[in-house]
Amino acid sequence: MYKRIKRAAITAAVVILLALFSLVLALRLNYVPAVLMYHSVAPGADPSSRLAVSPATFDRQMRMLKTRGFNVIPAEELARNVKEGKRMPLHTVAITFDDGYKDNYTHAFPILRTYGLPATVFMITGEAGRQDRLSWDEIREMRDSGFIDFGSHTISHCILPEVASSEELAGELSGSKAALEKHLGGPVKMFAYPCGFFDERIKEAVRKAGYEFSFATNPRIKTADDDLMALKRIRISQHSGSSFAFWFRASGYYNFIRERRHR
Repeated sequence: MYKRIKRAAITAAVVILLALFSLVLALRLNYVPAVLMYHSVAPGADPSSRLAVSPATFDRQMRMLKTRGFNVIPAEELARNVKEGKRMPLHTVAITFDDGYKDNYTHAFPILRTYGLPATVFMITGEAGRQDRLSWDEIREMRDSGFIDFGSHTISHCILPEVASSEELAGELSGSKAALEKHLGGPVKMFAYPCGFFDERIKEAVRKAGYEFSFATNPRIKTADDDLMALKRIRISQHSGSSFAFWFRASGYYNFIRERRHR
């Protein structure tokens, strides 16, 4: 009786170990580095907000990335690695912001600089200089720091699939790119879809406008992990402010599970 129990326990342990090994192998083979998507970093951020985190939460998250061995690289470097088929280390992360809120300069930028972490801001160029948005002087200062680069988020944050006119669509894409290149004095290669909405027509228009990489937001849109015109991102907000929730999203394991849940 004892021997049968012992054999059953050993068999169960082997099965569990094999299952764990298979899971780890699957995670590694299907690993998708996390591209984190922020919007506003504002004091008093509502815990239910999907568009804001508090400076304290953001500081805690950046400190975790810095001290827990995450490989934080610029979004363009991550995208180029995907393009060239380079395998990236586990826990590779890129940090992005959408819209160009003023608090990206007043709150997020000093924290990123403290920890030496790079990030990309996707700017709505038609709103630059607005009271609650980045000014061109602030944009240049952030760029000149060596920690922050910029991509386009259109001129007006229009929902691109709803833009029927090819001329209007081209204007939103090319105009925002031209404005950034004029004020920053260099090429702009990255784009992020407003609200994550796109289709094949929009992807082709973005490509024709001269962008090399585009970033999406919506996990329900089925695209390949190496689609350079629809690179996937993970929304970070005050709602995901707990240390474990943030670690899980940044780890790459979240991507693996999320993809299978939406199949």
